[in-house]
Formats: sequence, structure tokens, C-alpha cells
Amino acid sequence: MDPQLLNLHDYHRMARGKLPKEVLDYFEGGAMDEVTLRENTAGWERLKLYYHVLAGIGERDLRTTILGQSISMPIGVAPTAFHKLANEAGEIATAMAARAAGTLFILSSLSNTPMESVFPEAASPRWFQLYIYKDRGVTGELVRRAEAAGAEAIVLTVDAPGLGTRERDMRNRFTLPEGLTVANVTPLGKGQLPDVRGSGLAAYVQDNFKSDLGFEDLDWLCGWTRLPVVVKGVCRGDDARRAAEHGAKAVVVSNHGGRQLDTAPATCEALPCVADAVGDLCEVYVDGGIRRGSDVLKAIALGARAVLIGRPILWGLCVGGKEGATSILEILRRELDEAILLCGCAKLSEIGRGLLQP
Repeated sequence: MDPQLLNLHDYHRMARGKLPKEVLDYFEGGAMDEVTLRENTAGWERLKLYYHVLAGIGERDLRTTILGQSISMPIGVAPTAFHKLANEAGEIATAMAARAAGTLFILSSLSNTPMESVFPEAASPRWFQLYIYKDRGVTGELVRRAEAAGAEAIVLTVDAPGLGTRERDMRNRFTLPEGLTVANVTPLGKGQLPDVRGSGLAAYVQDNFKSDLGFEDLDWLCGWTRLPVVVKGVCRGDDARRAAEHGAKAVVVSNHGGRQLDTAPATCEALPCVADAVGDLCEVYVDGGIRRGSDVLKAIALGARAVLIGRPILWGLCVGGKEGATSILEILRRELDEAILLCGCAKLSEIGRGLLQP
């Protein structure tokens, strides 16, 4: 183990020294005053663990299932855009890292590499994240291609009917450099970000994404695809329960990494409300600000079945490509195993809210 790269923060610091400012700001930044961005991490840190002692714990078992598929630990790879900004191997390296770790990989529809090239490098489970385009033909074609390419679920992002104002990107006039595209929709004429006086991504979203998203769109998607649908971006129990009633097999408690509505609650605050509201109707996952294995344990205690990791995977990619991204996942595995041992648990099913209460 590199003594300079012991944890996710070390990878973040090293990536900050390697990435161009406009790319770092795009990956790192949040919306408006970045309150939610900061609170996502701080919220997990504020939660305290009231551990058991003399519990006689030997071997620990981190395995679980998501939508009936086995994964080696309750930590998966969240969908994030434009991996080739971090490393020339891009999403293929990320897929290979998830495969090496034996866990979930979710490919963003805004990837720099077409899904047909990425999914063969990912083990099961492999899912495809989807935005609803104004042109339903584009959306339907993406789903059909994802099915044919080997995706095993569709993750519908619902918290981006427009793009939250990301002032770092506006100042940098963020766009993709020459040679990089939104690869999955390039054949459909939607592959280029415009060069505008603000954020090219914001202009792209305004031009292309459906702004009047409704539950009828979820109904359409559930009827269009043979794959299970996961709804990503909920922060309220009533919305989560309604999504399940409209056919979602799982929901992801997420505020888009603090990049959409600033002052939205930290995901650790929203998670127990969502878990209580949906009960056994669907599975619940969470992302946002998870930087330690103890954060993963806290998320499980609050009702998540698994967590999704976004930005740290990009830091790993930047520093070390596939090996760097794999290292991020293995660090979290090691830290989660340690946290479970020190809390007096042997398996995930023994983790409950009692660990967060005196």
C-alpha cells in the first residue's frame, strides 16, 4: 500500500494536483453556495456510533444482494459523467475496477465512451443511468441499446429537470475538450456540448432534457423496458413511496452530489425518512458525501441496502486509472470491515439504528 494514499482524502488531494482547474471545478463543485455539497460529508461525520463491546466477533461477512444479484460488499459505483476528463481510459477503466471489486457498476448516459464498449468490461450487476430527453425517440433508443448491450437495470435520474447553477462551471465556461463527446447520443445528433458564455453542460441540459418530468414518464419507462427501473434523486418519503407504487424496484436517496438544489438536505438526513416511508415496497440505496467505511455502516444503520460512490472514483481514476479506482473501492471495503468489527457486528443484517443512539 502506498503510504501517501491511505484513504479517499489522500486520493482527492493528489487528484487536485493533477487535474486542470476547469476539470477539477467540474468534478469537485456544487450548486450555488455549495451548502448541500459540504453538508453531505459533514452529515455523516456528525453521526456518532454507539458500539457494542464483548461481542465475540470473528469473521465478518460484507456480502449482500441488490435487486436479487449478489455483490461482494454494499458499496457500488455511482453514475458520473465524463470519465475521460479524469483518465484517458475513461469509463472502461471504471467498469473494470467494479468488476475487480465484485460490485455494482452504473454507467452514466453522459459517458465519454459508448455503452457498447463499456458493458462488456463490467461484471454483473451492471446498470445504465438514464435522463429523459425531450425527444422520447432518443430516450427510447438509449433504453433499447442499453438492453442489447447487457444492462441489467435502468436508473432513472429524476432530480435534474434543469441543471442547478454551478458557478464554478459558469466562470470556467465549462465544455468538453476537442475529441470528447457525449458518446451514447453522438449517433443521435446529441453528442456535443455547446460553447457558450456560461456552462456548456447547463445549455445542453436546457436544450435537451425534459423539464416537465412527471410520474407519467416513470410509467412510460416501466412499460417500455423489460428491465427493473431504479429511481435516483429522491429526498422525500412521499415521493419515494409513490415512485415504488408506480413501478420502481428501488430508489436512490440522492441530491446529485449537492449539484442541483442548494440547501437541499444532506442525504443522511433524508435517508431514514425514505426508508421508513417505502418499507418493503422497494430497496433503498444512498449516495452523497460518503468518504469512510464508517459512513457506509451509518448508511446501512439508517436503512440503506447499499451506498453508491461518485467523486472518489474519479479521484482514483485520475491518480491511477483502473488500479486507482479499484483502490478506492478496496479502501472502503477495508474500512467498512474494520467499522463492523469495532461496532460488534458480524454481518450487515446486525447493523441497525441502535448503533446511532445512546
